[in-house]
Amino acid sequence: MTGRGAYYKALYGGGANKRRSSVRGGFRQHHGVEGPGFAPSTSFTRPLAVSGGLRGELHKLEGRPYPAYKDLLGQWQLDEFELFLDKVQSDPFAPPSKFRLRLSQRSAQFPQHLFENEIRNIALSDFMTRAFHRAIRGDGIDEAVHDGGWHGSKGGDIRIDEPSQHVLLRTSMVVTGDTVEARLSISLPARGRSIEGRRAAQLLCDRLPQVARAAMYYRNLDKAEVERHVLSVEDQEYLRGMLVGRKLAAFVINGACLPRRSGVDDRPLTTQQDDNLVLFQSPPSMEVEVRLPNRGLVRGMGVPQGITLIVGGGFHGKSTLLEALQWGIYNKVPGDGREFVVTDPSAVKIRAEDGRVVTSVAISPFINNLPFGKPTTQFSSADASGSTSQAANIMEALELGATTLLVDEDTCATNFMIRDSRMQALVAPDKEPITPFIFKVKPLLNQYNVSTVMVVGGSGDFFEVADNVIMMDNYQAYCVTEKAKEIVQAMKRERGTELPMFMTPSDTVMELFGDLRHRAIAQGCLRPQGKVKASATRAINYGSTEIDLTCVEQIAEASQTRAIARCLQHLGENLDGVLVDGRRCLKSILHSMWEMLSEDRNIGNNSQNMLDGLSSPHAPFGDLSLPRMLEVGFAINRLRTLRVTRMATDANGHCG
Repeated sequence: MTGRGAYYKALYGGGANKRRSSVRGGFRQHHGVEGPGFAPSTSFTRPLAVSGGLRGELHKLEGRPYPAYKDLLGQWQLDEFELFLDKVQSDPFAPPSKFRLRLSQRSAQFPQHLFENEIRNIALSDFMTRAFHRAIRGDGIDEAVHDGGWHGSKGGDIRIDEPSQHVLLRTSMVVTGDTVEARLSISLPARGRSIEGRRAAQLLCDRLPQVARAAMYYRNLDKAEVERHVLSVEDQEYLRGMLVGRKLAAFVINGACLPRRSGVDDRPLTTQQDDNLVLFQSPPSMEVEVRLPNRGLVRGMGVPQGITLIVGGGFHGKSTLLEALQWGIYNKVPGDGREFVVTDPSAVKIRAEDGRVVTSVAISPFINNLPFGKPTTQFSSADASGSTSQAANIMEALELGATTLLVDEDTCATNFMIRDSRMQALVAPDKEPITPFIFKVKPLLNQYNVSTVMVVGGSGDFFEVADNVIMMDNYQAYCVTEKAKEIVQAMKRERGTELPMFMTPSDTVMELFGDLRHRAIAQGCLRPQGKVKASATRAINYGSTEIDLTCVEQIAEASQTRAIARCLQHLGENLDGVLVDGRRCLKSILHSMWEMLSEDRNIGNNSQNMLDGLSSPHAPFGDLSLPRMLEVGFAINRLRTLRVTRMATDANGHCG
């Protein structure tokens, strides 16, 4: 080994990549463990007096074997920036190298009011990430060079994690009172497997600072747009936070643009794409007013807590409204059209999921008396049916703290949702193990205060249990609650003339829903047997198995999936410290991890980002965004190696 690599091996005994661990908050943090897709390398503060600077060192590497890039690991002064090379890719075809670019606030000069609280900090960091991404694209350095096949030039692209329409806590940009820091992936240039040092010098020493100045200096940004972005996100967060106090499950502002451009383009539909675009307007009887801290008074539809049906003909906007509510758990960028469509932050989209694994879930409120005496108080299946998977999805959501269920009949198992009087007449109750959702939705509300918002187009039986009914007609919302109740009363008068009286939804209103059981996770079952990598937005390769998240519909972007993978791996490697002899419930374990990450946000690397607790302090990930604790739990529930030791009705502490 030559150069700086030899110097640091001699100084530190080759320990840069050895596992380091510390104990905090009940978890042992292994800072050198392999993360999703790569093993982070420790970076050291480089003696700046040594060498002629980064440009000179890169020129010296011209034509050398590609691994010689590792001589550059560490910290470099790059004009007014500090550049940290945290991890060098093993060869030109491997995942790109990991860099951080840090600038003092004395130079960046962002006003403190733009990041004075947590939500403003998240919003400003998000805005800067988007600005950096635009600057990279504008400079054309987000595309790697591919010239002449294996022996030709390759690499040379700079990337920052690309955000979606949602404003989330991200690791791509970190803002503190002292510095701003961008975290980048850079494919270091090569020809064949030989270093192109001069091209690397141009990329890192010239082009990188140029694009960074466009995004990391306050004076180079549109100040009005920065302010608008930050204040809009703060207002959205405030609006979502006031829902419970107003006894609302959701709010949809008047003038919202709910339709999207396509199934693969989440931007708002415009009149250029569709002349018939209709903006949302609340039914007068459901309109509420809210005063926001920055925008002031806004009006829109308040969806009350309780049972709300969304009805109407096909293609009239029922599912479009529900999808907007589904994503109302996250803040949006200004101009998205759904900025002030907000939903209970613990709302969960529920659907059937044929073939999913289910591990020791108490689905007995919905399913009992299975053939051959198969128990449903601890139901397990490697290949669940539509009805059992939907029952498990609901019970797992309730176990993790969901307070609103979002349901679209198009993605549900019909036999799980309803059973009319004719089917009751043919199939005797003792032969039918399923108690349909229609008979449980009201007891769920009464016993646990869990609301349901449901798209219904094929069965009016739900009118009997509905508190509110919204009709969508040509994308316009109408309140038809009273009309639906009149229909229920008229049908009750006529029912006796057709068939003998059987159980109706009204008959179950005063019944109990049933017990919610909490599961304790067995030691060792979350520990991955191999590498962990988020292979797609809805798939995680977890050692020797794959976690299929296709039907976990509220994961907004791949960065969240990567964070979920890191959370699972972190739990797998540190779970024994919080299990307390295998008696801690899943919900309690997740809360402990969240608390630990929140406590550690000010520890190491000048960072206030809680997600940095999932990576090495010397090589933090720059491609994570914060998921909800719910989605982390849903991923654990879909892990085929999951094992449960015991169950209880007590979620606060131990499963006894």
